Amino acid sequence: MAINLSKGQKVSLTKENPGLKNIFVGLGWDVNAFDTGADFDLDASAFLLNSAGKVSDIGDFIFYKNLVHRSGAVTHTGDNLTGEGEGDDEAIMVDLSKIPAGVEKIAFTATIYDAENRRQTFGQVANAYIRIYDQVTGKEILRYDLGEDFSVETAVVFGELYKHNNDWKFNAIGSGYQGGLAALCRSYGVDVE
Repeated sequence: MAINLSKGQKVSLTKENPGLKNIFVGLGWDVNAFDTGADFDLDASAFLLNSAGKVSDIGDFIFYKNLVHRSGAVTHTGDNLTGEGEGDDEAIMVDLSKIPAGVEKIAFTATIYDAENRRQTFGQVANAYIRIYDQVTGKEILRYDLGEDFSVETAVVFGELYKHNNDWKFNAIGSGYQGGLAALCRSYGVDVE
């Protein structure tokens, strides 16, 4: 049975699931019935971070324009422009055995595309979650329902996968940012020219 996490809660993935190698990180959300004159387009991203909490180079930022990390460790399954339907809206696959040695954590985020021009925030998004399941068995390992009240934020860090004593763990973060994808990029050391 999957573990339901609370904000700030940490859980071991590999200690509780020996042999776990390929995980699927699903992110999902629903849009409240707000009419801002434009459709919502939320985008999931992953930042592969070094010990300083920054990307080593632009290739460590996985998003809709860079779907596969050069190591093959992280693959974004593609941009879902509407978020319609049941289940995960966007997903990122991670091969734990291929994560490069200098990567100590992977941050999983979601942003609202063109949020400022469309007058959209995460305050208009409901039922946001991140879940991790074993890609081989299909067994859901954990789930974190954001459940936060974000009024002005246009970007959210859902959680982080991190290595501690050769064990992969997950931390439910749930932190919001104003400034969308550019703010997240600056925070993680991506040049946003």
